[in-house]
Amino acid sequence: MTDHLTIVDHPLVQHKLTIMRDKATPTAVFRQLLREISQLLAYEVTRNLEMTTKRIETPMCEMDAPTLAGKKLALISILRAGNGLLDGVLELIPSARVGFVGLYRDEETLQPVQYYYKAPEALEDRLVIAVDPMLATGNSSAAAIDLLKEAGATNIRFLCLLAAPEGVARMKEAHPDVPIVTAALDEKLNEVGYIMPGLGDAGDRMFGTK
Repeated sequence: MTDHLTIVDHPLVQHKLTIMRDKATPTAVFRQLLREISQLLAYEVTRNLEMTTKRIETPMCEMDAPTLAGKKLALISILRAGNGLLDGVLELIPSARVGFVGLYRDEETLQPVQYYYKAPEALEDRLVIAVDPMLATGNSSAAAIDLLKEAGATNIRFLCLLAAPEGVARMKEAHPDVPIVTAALDEKLNEVGYIMPGLGDAGDRMFGTK
């Protein structure tokens, strides 16, 4: 664990991830596990949220009780696979504002191509959490963070299920100010840019497509 990379090694996270890696795990189970694991990861990525207090009255007495401060945070799903993480995090933080960045990877150049962007207003005043299950080459993730910074975001965190060393290095180079929270740092990328041992294509496994 470093300031830039946090690996959530909680036993429940690791157990669920192992089932997700198994190629025999069916789509419905994969999707449910992704929702569950995203909530566990969300605890870590929101650990240092800004707090304040407000005066409330319990059934027993008045007290100054802790509560979240500032504008509601923004969750940004990097399409399409990001939606699998988004659903679980939203259950934990239902008041969050939501945005989407549409990027696909050119299979020849492995570079990201943007096709959609829609984000909440006032990103400069919000904690922004970008979510995408796989941090592989890091090119799409870095491009998505570029767009968010152009829109004014200054406090950004990146949440993923799996990361490759190459993707972590790319993100650290491009965005050293953006901490990464993940369930596992895998071994490497293969020759076509997939994480090894990984779990295959997260979007295909989530939505049952090939």
